[in-house]
Amino acid sequence: MTFSRIALAAALALMPLLAVAKTLPVGPDKEFKLPSDAIKAADDGDKVLIDAGEYFDCAVVEANNLVIEGAGADGSSIITDKTCGGKAILVTIGDNITVRNLTLSRARVADKNGAGIRAEGTTLTVEKVKFINNQNGILSGVRPDGVTIVRDSDFIRNGICDPACAHGMYIGISKLLRIENSRFSETRQGHHIKSRAARTEIIGTTITDGPNGTASYLIEIPNGGSFVLRDSTLDKGPKADNRSTAISIGAEGVTQATREITITNNRFTNSGRYRTFFVNNLTATDAILKNNKLTGQIDPLKGDGEVQ
Repeated sequence: MTFSRIALAAALALMPLLAVAKTLPVGPDKEFKLPSDAIKAADDGDKVLIDAGEYFDCAVVEANNLVIEGAGADGSSIITDKTCGGKAILVTIGDNITVRNLTLSRARVADKNGAGIRAEGTTLTVEKVKFINNQNGILSGVRPDGVTIVRDSDFIRNGICDPACAHGMYIGISKLLRIENSRFSETRQGHHIKSRAARTEIIGTTITDGPNGTASYLIEIPNGGSFVLRDSTLDKGPKADNRSTAISIGAEGVTQATREITITNNRFTNSGRYRTFFVNNLTATDAILKNNKLTGQIDPLKGDGEVQ
């Protein structure tokens, strides 16, 4: 037998052992009635496809490279009112999880930290997901190699401070948080976005209190780390819980390298009858503010940096 035939024979022998990715359908008339049933049955690399409708459910996601996707239009596949492990509607333990086109709402737990998604695996990608009226929209703990990417998603009326604060999004120690083309609105008491990532990038995103939001900071980077904010629209409202600052960097002590702070081409409005700082930089890294349009009673920068 020639070498090529040997290689072909070996490949054919391995074929039965190779897993084929499959789609697990969820719906009233589908094989799986609840998202958690399909997620539990899923193998690495599978897709869970959820019909439009409301599901009183939660799930712990253990498979790797899994896609959890709503089949309904515009977030009409809704998972709500239930949490797993005292943590979240979806607890993502597996690595490289994608959650897409869902609505996750009304997560509540005893310690007041209930999340739409609790990210515990290495990489989480969120696309076109609505997080509505949760204690946290997305929450993660310590994941030194963790990457969180959020695209085209909405965070509405999340947050609580009772007694500690939960937020629109709270990312713990990790490698990267990147938010693109998303919207945060009417966050309650906590921050819209709080990130302890080594690098935080927020691009083309709207972060607004509106007339009823009571958020503290719009963005907090409490321990430093590289920070890029560009092409975004921000607003502090008349009912803001913290009126001193919109973006705070380093308030809890600078514990990681801060290689850049770049804040460019943004629009920031202070809609309240008070004066506020756009950026309060407590690190020793110069904050570079360039081509930002500020409206209202605003001081551009407190701390080291340059306003251009």
